[in-house]
Amino acid sequence: MKRLFSILVIATIMVFGAVDVNATNNVNALPATMVNFVQDEDQAVAEETQDVGFHQELKRRFIEGGPGFMGIVLLCLILGLAIAIERIIYLNLATTNTKKLAQDVEDALNTGGIEAAKDVCRNTKGPVASIYYQGLDRAEEGTEAAEKAVVAYGGVQMGLLEKNVSWVSLFIALAPMLGFMGTVIGMIEAFDRIEAAGDMQPSLVAGGIKIALLTTVFGLIVAIILQIFYNYIIAKIDRIVNDMEDASITLMDILVEYKNKRRV
Repeated sequence: MKRLFSILVIATIMVFGAVDVNATNNVNALPATMVNFVQDEDQAVAEETQDVGFHQELKRRFIEGGPGFMGIVLLCLILGLAIAIERIIYLNLATTNTKKLAQDVEDALNTGGIEAAKDVCRNTKGPVASIYYQGLDRAEEGTEAAEKAVVAYGGVQMGLLEKNVSWVSLFIALAPMLGFMGTVIGMIEAFDRIEAAGDMQPSLVAGGIKIALLTTVFGLIVAIILQIFYNYIIAKIDRIVNDMEDASITLMDILVEYKNKRRV
């Protein structure tokens, strides 16, 4: 979170911190012009000071939202980011050059047989290599047995790729719902104050409405951040699954060709 706040601070300073001050060298300038220049400069300094303290302002707004719902929303963000980062690392490590692997397996199969091809799969990381190994392990039983092994183990590898991804989608849905719940509770508290006082005063409802809006805003921010990670993870999984399917077809073609050569 601190790194995220720092990135937001740097981006805000870069966008709003650069103030264009037009100085004048004319000594006989009009007083009204000098007054406008001073006012513009003071406003620029005030905006720069506000931008520098953006992370303090964000922290203050977070505290004003209340420790109850805001703490749960923050917990959703932390857990969701932890799972998303773990999945991204796992998926990047699971990515394999399937064309190179298929070529290496085919070359090893033609030169050293099934065991040599299995050694290539053992020394290669990723789900595609694991599927290749299972297919080669059943190759002696026939192409149909190898195909069944590839399909079955492909489902296992797909489950490993999608592991814990549903938790990210849960936090995406849970964060704004918690924010909306905080909004409803804040509005209820505001109306309770009006009922107790018997008078409609802005000071009675301002605090409750502010808390309600803050919880909603932070819940939506958490959902947006996690949604970006979730879409990237889903796209990465789809790409790996497509590679697995293409590689499985290639493996069966290699095994059929290998069987035909042995018969000849």
